[in-house]
Amino acid sequence: MSLSLQQISLTVGGQDHLRDIDLTLGRGTVNVLLGPTRAGKTSLMRVMAGLDPPTSGRLIADGRDVTGLPVKKRSVAMVYQQFINYPALSVYENIASPLRVRGAPKAEIDRRVREAAAMLKLEAHLKKTPLQLSGGQQQRCAIARAVVRQADLVLLDEPLANLDYKLREELREELPRIFAETNAIFVYATTEPSEALMLGGNTACLSQGRLLQFGPAVEVYRRPLTLAAAQTFSDPPMNVADAQKRDGRLLLPGGTVLPAEGALAALADGPYRIGVRAHHLRLAAGAGNLTVTGTVDVTEITGSESYIHIHAGPLRWVALVAGVHELEPGAPIAVHVDPARLFVFDPDGRVVITPDGAADGATPRMGG
Repeated sequence: MSLSLQQISLTVGGQDHLRDIDLTLGRGTVNVLLGPTRAGKTSLMRVMAGLDPPTSGRLIADGRDVTGLPVKKRSVAMVYQQFINYPALSVYENIASPLRVRGAPKAEIDRRVREAAAMLKLEAHLKKTPLQLSGGQQQRCAIARAVVRQADLVLLDEPLANLDYKLREELREELPRIFAETNAIFVYATTEPSEALMLGGNTACLSQGRLLQFGPAVEVYRRPLTLAAAQTFSDPPMNVADAQKRDGRLLLPGGTVLPAEGALAALADGPYRIGVRAHHLRLAAGAGNLTVTGTVDVTEITGSESYIHIHAGPLRWVALVAGVHELEPGAPIAVHVDPARLFVFDPDGRVVITPDGAADGATPRMGG
């Protein structure tokens, strides 16, 4: 099945939840909806599922207009953030439940339940009830129930958000394999840019109910078309500063002056906004690096990394650096960045310069 959303808008109680969204999803694809809380991810999924009709626009599935078709008449499965299992039923019966409702033959039910259980590594737990499972196993049970339906469209609304770190990492590794073994359209909502990169496939950046950009995840990460898309796909948030290009230099607020070299030299004089991701700021200077000096506001140490919050005049930037760095608030600090790592946007937020994507590697590293 292919699914096309055409100029989809949703207004609830006078508030716009979705605005003029155009999006086409192909069969057998993984598509991540990325954005902060209230970006419109769940609203968009509910419209896709047929739970909420759009205020305007059309949904086309395989060339057929399904805009007004109720969810029970669609081939859709949905997994929510909360573990939604039947507590009184065994894991086997939880997975089998959509097939029993459909009246599938007993032999088919057994075959498909055991296939789904094997895919989700639940074979040893089929006789247990959900409350006898770990949190990760409970969520696997919910996903298995969605997979066993063999729906054309599978929607996963932040399914790992309530799991601890170890369980999230475990399921993040398994989900791409699970997706690859089906031919459904998978749509996965998350607030975490790193999760979008781990899952691969396509990413749709959303903000305030609008679609900012859609395409292969790594391509959208490396080459955002707008400042809004770049900020959505950066964690910690992208460091941004107003800048004036004048006489071969970039003038930043607070008196910071950066030489406009390399790709920056070709910029016409005028106002811009520059952006740099937190993990591209370094404490050690390199040849040709641009330098911003300021003071430390606070340092957050995670163990393997440190988030250093920097105050440089009116700028408030964050550097994500490897290792433990115990820096006192108020201490002077200089951070350095390769000018080839800078993003440049025009005053309206449209991208002018992006870093060389090849330099980021095949799977970009991101903190957070």
